[in-house]
Amino acid sequence: MPRLVEVALPIPLFRTFTYEVPDEIAGRVVAGARVLVPLRGGREIGIVLGDATPPPARVRLKRIGGAPDAQPALSPALLRLGRWIADHYAAPLGLVLRGMLPAALTGAAHPTPAPKVRKRVAIVRELPSLAERDRLFKRAPRQRAVYELLESLGGESTVGHLVEQLKFSPAVLKGLVKNGLAQIADESVARDPFGARARHAEARHEPTAAQAAAIAATRAAAPGETFLLHGVTGSGKTLVYLELLREVVTVRGRTAIVLVPEIALTPQTVDRFRAVFGDQVAVLHSALSDGERLDAWRALRRGEKRIVVGARSAIFAPLTDVGAIVVDEEHEASYKQGETPRYHARDAAIARAHLEGAVCVLGSATPSLESWVHAASGRYRKLVLPERVGAATLPQIEVVDLTRQRTPATDRVRQVFSEPLETALRDALGRGEQAILLLNRRGYSSFVQCPSCGDVTTCPNCSISLTAHRAPERLVCHYCLHQEPPRETCRRCGAALLAQRGVGTQQVERLVIERFPDARVARMDVDTTSGKWAHVEILDRVARHEVDILLGTQMIAKGLDFPNVTLVGVIDADVGINIPDFRASERCFQLLSQVAGRAGRGAKGGRVYIQTRVPTHHAVQCAVAHDYERFVREELAGRASPPYPPTVRLATVVISGPHEAQVAAAAQLTADWLRRLLAQKAVAGMTLVGPAPCPVERIKNRWRWHLLLKAEQPAELGRVGRYFLERFPPPPGEDLRLTFDRDPVSLL
Repeated sequence: MPRLVEVALPIPLFRTFTYEVPDEIAGRVVAGARVLVPLRGGREIGIVLGDATPPPARVRLKRIGGAPDAQPALSPALLRLGRWIADHYAAPLGLVLRGMLPAALTGAAHPTPAPKVRKRVAIVRELPSLAERDRLFKRAPRQRAVYELLESLGGESTVGHLVEQLKFSPAVLKGLVKNGLAQIADESVARDPFGARARHAEARHEPTAAQAAAIAATRAAAPGETFLLHGVTGSGKTLVYLELLREVVTVRGRTAIVLVPEIALTPQTVDRFRAVFGDQVAVLHSALSDGERLDAWRALRRGEKRIVVGARSAIFAPLTDVGAIVVDEEHEASYKQGETPRYHARDAAIARAHLEGAVCVLGSATPSLESWVHAASGRYRKLVLPERVGAATLPQIEVVDLTRQRTPATDRVRQVFSEPLETALRDALGRGEQAILLLNRRGYSSFVQCPSCGDVTTCPNCSISLTAHRAPERLVCHYCLHQEPPRETCRRCGAALLAQRGVGTQQVERLVIERFPDARVARMDVDTTSGKWAHVEILDRVARHEVDILLGTQMIAKGLDFPNVTLVGVIDADVGINIPDFRASERCFQLLSQVAGRAGRGAKGGRVYIQTRVPTHHAVQCAVAHDYERFVREELAGRASPPYPPTVRLATVVISGPHEAQVAAAAQLTADWLRRLLAQKAVAGMTLVGPAPCPVERIKNRWRWHLLLKAEQPAELGRVGRYFLERFPPPPGEDLRLTFDRDPVSLL
């Protein structure tokens, strides 16, 4: 009987498929290999899981059409991790495995993308005699010029450099080759996005007692052990990471993964790791081109690079013998994947470390409540860095109560800058110091409203107001990206004057420039960092002291280390604090604590001004006092009744469609089916809440309803979710979609 293999396909089905292996490619069809299989009238890339058992009689199997790689694309450890993600998050295994590969390897049209190549010319025959040169080049002076230039360059150069930069014609190079003096050959070029970036010398620091204890603990960790490194901002968590990797990579010869939550953090992190480990460091994140990601992936798989730094998808790096996994700023919501498979990179990191016998370090100044509870229960081992390193101290924080500011509506400057913040900013600039201003709302104004009838201009596709932007002037939906020109009259009453309400980063930037005309201002938000290297260029300018005031959204709040920043101002701390989501207070506390931590990281010290209308809110009060443990106590008490994570584990089921009534009916059918399932299967400790419209009930012309599954036992969520997705009959309705999201970071 011919050999049969089990294959996972990147389609939204939970089943796998059996294919017959042709003899001519049998040697390449092993577990983890990519294969080309017939599907949907064409071909598709599948991943081999292993040998399959024969199917029932009279079943005719299709044959695999090809195996693109000489080696498996996924290692046994990554296959095991893929199965864990599929089971834990109730996701189709084929979609999980496809997500582990670079995009360039998942298309069937070109299953083996060629590496980038360039032509290189090299001398193959030496001419030590001047007489011989005179004879050979008597009628070819340009050939002699190229030949002698190549000699000065060490005997070789790229064709592009000679032709494009030095203006030698291709015919001259061909003449050298024809005379047997040189040869031209193709060479692979690694597309390294950080290859041209200047490398800094390693800055060695003597660890503090707390750092030394953390380094010793992580180096002596048992295989698969997880640590929660709770260190205040500026306490030197990165030094602990570096010393752990020095032991794991340099001494033990293993490999390592370092995850960072924001692309904006990557340059500084890469610089620090490259200063210690040089060219052993590769970078993986979504801002790279497909070619750059593919080259980094191939270098990691070949073992040419042994450390990867990147965003959440870097957890799938094709490293072997992983010895350490670091998740920096582990509390960040950006570690959660927003599409199927909806995995959380932090939890996937813990799972991979356990599967590969690696140590996992979760670092944060403001850990997620889930991680804190796990550390308190002993599941994780807690390490503490209670103080800043060197001469740095935590900044003094002052709260400015905006409800007590008697500001005329016409005074736009004072509505943005309180007197204390403006005075502190002027003083810092006068001393030649730098400042950071945070407003977690981009655009110019939050919304446009008619002062006569109160009508707010909303998106035609989403249940959200349009944000006013300038340069050029337009109204933009931040959910579906719908744009339209500003209206001159109210659509409801026809009034001629429309007022812009609320403040965005564009308006703050304009006011800062007007108030401080001599200051050099840089704005960092989604609008200014859409270019590939825009965030790198802005941060490099700040590091070179070419920027006096850095203004931005939450991307400037974490991980950045600029010793000359002595002042941080939070323009409006209330953004997001009262949204209908159980994590709103936690996110507010984390954002305030993290942005406050950008101040005073050098010997000059620092001050922070938080402008708010709710100064007594526990998230604000605890951030002011740098009191994480008090915040945890108060927040956990609020999540006990009604229960929310980490008191229980949570999954959301979202039903969406183009017709509101059909979505509502489908949501009710879904809830009824799940309630019967929970009753029939006698699932203990699991409750169902809903259905109800989502807080943002329409996005991209699709109405949205949701319901919540709360479980006391984590294992039940995966089991019920998988059964539900496999067995639930699709409800009637046009273009209805259903998503299951375990451990959501937001309920919006």
